[in-house]
Amino acid sequence: MPGRVVRVVPYDPAWPEQFRLLRDRIWPSVRNVALAFQHVGSTSVPGQAAKPVIDMDIVIPSAAELPAMRQRLKVLGYDPLGDLGIGGREAFRAENDRPAHNLYVCFRDSVALRNHLMLRDHLRRNPADVAAYSRLKMELAQRFSQDIARYVEAKTKFILSILMRYAEFSMHELDEIRKANQADSG
Repeated sequence: MPGRVVRVVPYDPAWPEQFRLLRDRIWPSVRNVALAFQHVGSTSVPGQAAKPVIDMDIVIPSAAELPAMRQRLKVLGYDPLGDLGIGGREAFRAENDRPAHNLYVCFRDSVALRNHLMLRDHLRRNPADVAAYSRLKMELAQRFSQDIARYVEAKTKFILSILMRYAEFSMHELDEIRKANQADSG
């Protein structure tokens, strides 16, 4: 998508606190429906360069809880955006998105949630991969500064190379993850 600026910055130690502030604002309204509230994405990995946007997953048992979750998040100023082409997950946009963040509601057994958690947990345990991914993201942001789709496509190859190491993902699921990353660029 030409025209949308890609901005990647070095790790900011304020990101975990920004997540905590957002979680503390949202969690009381959803905790009796949700199973967990996860900080995911690059801002959740110490040392990882990232777009300065906090990614969060609210985990629910199944699609049955989605209507209640939509209602509770609506009261907090979040509008549902649908699944954006990614099964097992629904995206929400805040009227007030400060600090900048993406909020997703994920089903407990979804590929989308497993993707987020496995990648985050792998990077938290593997500083060499954090350094390599940071370098790649910084270089791609310079090369594709006006083309988020090309930026995402190029970094998805790195993500898949990590996730392919896990036997828990089938080839079909890896293809779903690839498509999900491309959908997130829109």
